[in-house]
Amino acid sequence: MTIDFTTAPEQSPLSPELERLARQRAKARLGWYGHATVYITVITGLALLSWSKGQFWVAGPALGWGIGLAIHGIRVFFADLGAGLGERLVQRERQRLIDHIR
Repeated sequence: MTIDFTTAPEQSPLSPELERLARQRAKARLGWYGHATVYITVITGLALLSWSKGQFWVAGPALGWGIGLAIHGIRVFFADLGAGLGERLVQRERQRLIDHIR
């Protein structure tokens, strides 16, 4: 299944800028989920291989790649918290102005 992030739905209530941002964020999260899936699959395979040999060398690759995965997750899920707050404040002000006009 392929998700097309390039075309906006015809009936989207969002402005084109917000629609693009929503699609960009969804694509980034899907990228992290894919990264995590590959990490789990590969590290599980390496763990089985290392343990079958009576060794425990898998800890190095798991730790190194795990740090990279954590940084990727922080960037995707937490780095824009400040931006999210800013967006919420702007949205709240827009709503106040709309309510004031009515």
